[in-house]
Amino acid sequence: MAHRLTVWRAAQLLGVSRGQLQALVREGRLALDDGLVSSDDLLALYPQAHLEDSGMLERTQAIRNEAFARRVRERTLPSQEVLAQRLFHQSTELAEVRRHLQRYHGLVVDLRDRLRAATTPPGPLKLADDIDRALGQILASEAADPLEAMDDMLKLMSAQVTIRPSGHEFSVMGHDTLLQAGLKAGLRLPYGCGNGSCGMCKVRVIQGEVCRTQPFDYVLSETEKRQGYTLMCAHTAASSDLTLETLEASGPQDIPAQDLVATLRSVTMLGADTAQLHLQTPRSHRLRFLAGQSVTLGLAAASGDLQATLPIASCPCDDRNLHFLVTREHDGDFGAAVCAGLKPGTAVSVRGPMGDFVLAEGLRPLLFIACDTAFAPIKSLIEHALALEAAPAMALLWLATRPDGQVLANQCRAWSEALDAFEYTPITDRDVQAGAAQVVESLRADLFAIDCDCYVAGPEVFVQVVDSALAAMGVPAAQRRTQVLP
Repeated sequence: MAHRLTVWRAAQLLGVSRGQLQALVREGRLALDDGLVSSDDLLALYPQAHLEDSGMLERTQAIRNEAFARRVRERTLPSQEVLAQRLFHQSTELAEVRRHLQRYHGLVVDLRDRLRAATTPPGPLKLADDIDRALGQILASEAADPLEAMDDMLKLMSAQVTIRPSGHEFSVMGHDTLLQAGLKAGLRLPYGCGNGSCGMCKVRVIQGEVCRTQPFDYVLSETEKRQGYTLMCAHTAASSDLTLETLEASGPQDIPAQDLVATLRSVTMLGADTAQLHLQTPRSHRLRFLAGQSVTLGLAAASGDLQATLPIASCPCDDRNLHFLVTREHDGDFGAAVCAGLKPGTAVSVRGPMGDFVLAEGLRPLLFIACDTAFAPIKSLIEHALALEAAPAMALLWLATRPDGQVLANQCRAWSEALDAFEYTPITDRDVQAGAAQVVESLRADLFAIDCDCYVAGPEVFVQVVDSALAAMGVPAAQRRTQVLP
């Protein structure tokens, strides 16, 4: 018997991206019935899928860990309390299925007895024997659906959360709160402090159960409690399926301006004149931002306060750890101070975010084009797109005009090696305009840019050349976004 699954759950089971399955739906190769797909159709499309060997439970996180070289700090399993609650909900569902099966069995047995009592000709007796045989086959020897079995196990290991009215979905793994899991999935959820004090992450539980994972100070009113409101930052999913109601940010205009003081974690020299700055925000005052946005950093020095406005080079899914690319050449006294060396623990003010160089909604392939350290906002966009798992394919063209222009080339190669649908093309030229022409030639050779959402960042002349070429190739203005940076 076929098992019906959401696209999100099916992708998790098969170890593929949601974008890949959504592309099959758009092509008409995979049927979608009321938002669900059939396990029979999935196994027909993926006959070689070895569920027990695919490592689907760890695949997504493993790819991110390899690509981003991040240390895994959280455990895979949820807490015992959460597991117990999910087991309770699973057992309730199983009990309901058994009750249906018993009623089905009773109906068939009753039919058999009445047929035998009604007449003695062999016809009805043979029918009764056939019913006995069919009932035995249905109850005792029905072939197991491997996707259904894996789905039952995944419901204990992870929970599926659906956000209304957007319809966005994400999974809750390990000890993550609802807020942490939603941010890791790339959603633009509302929140403030992240520790249960402000109440900005308040949501209404429409279906399913939640479990508190940490204490919180914000006081919900009795009316809010009766209506099912809770805080995402202090709760996780207790049931395997959960539906929440909240309004997500639609764009930069929905992200409030913030001021905070972060702590310097490290300065890593990526080249002779380029450093990677790693700041960590306080647990009680995280930075809410969209991928591709910028902030103004401030540093106290003997000569006076030093400032620089820089694009964030990390994903909003990790709002405590902020990365930036800083150069001596373009970032003035601030860049010189960073490249000269700063002690870990130094206080750095952060003000923002700002800018509208952000990902657009949609399921088109994504094309990213950067020049030198303008790769910073592109990196943030790529990491956010990877978290969303919605783009069917991504391509990156990175021009280096300086000796240390492609300072994170290893990162890009890791993405390309770990992800089948990611293509990385490095280009080198000492002249910006000549390098931009090489980028354009590469685009014309591929002939795929028209159907993509395109993001271009770099010096003004670079952006003008590439954007004009994309327009000439027929890419609509709504699918082209640019950011001019030094």
